[in-house]
Amino acid sequence: MAGLPLATAEVCDANSHLITSGELRALQPVFRIYGRRQVFAGPVVTLKVFEDNVLVREFLEEKGQGRVLVVDGGGSLRCAILGGNLAQLAQNNGWAGIVVNACIRDVDEIDGCDIGVRALGSHPMKSNKKGIGEKHAPVAIAGTTVCDGEWLYADADGILVSRTELIV
Repeated sequence: MAGLPLATAEVCDANSHLITSGELRALQPVFRIYGRRQVFAGPVVTLKVFEDNVLVREFLEEKGQGRVLVVDGGGSLRCAILGGNLAQLAQNNGWAGIVVNACIRDVDEIDGCDIGVRALGSHPMKSNKKGIGEKHAPVAIAGTTVCDGEWLYADADGILVSRTELIV
């Protein structure tokens, strides 16, 4: 993926016109950093669930091909929708990263995986297993709407979403 070496702060400085037009957006700084991959980027796949991770597993069982799974978990802080087994699955299947608008668990396991993970926090309780959710739908997280097929760039400074792949 061409976006990996891009620093989010530099991207913002060099692309004020894209920020003004809304083509480039920064997510609000509400996410904690997990996983060994501090910097990641890739085309977005979206998922909307609530306290249920069956569809998260379904996506991560697919070949990731450098994509980033963006999961709107409704901001729930009552259970985890991603754990060490799913992070390992994502790593093995070639996902670049996972952004979770909810909690994760098995933090030490996730921190050992070569994948980038952003989440609101950690929680020891597992999620429901009902398989309810919406795939490939626009998700509203951290102050912006993220759509399937957009590009996400994450580093220690934050997370950017662009309508198209950025090349510097």
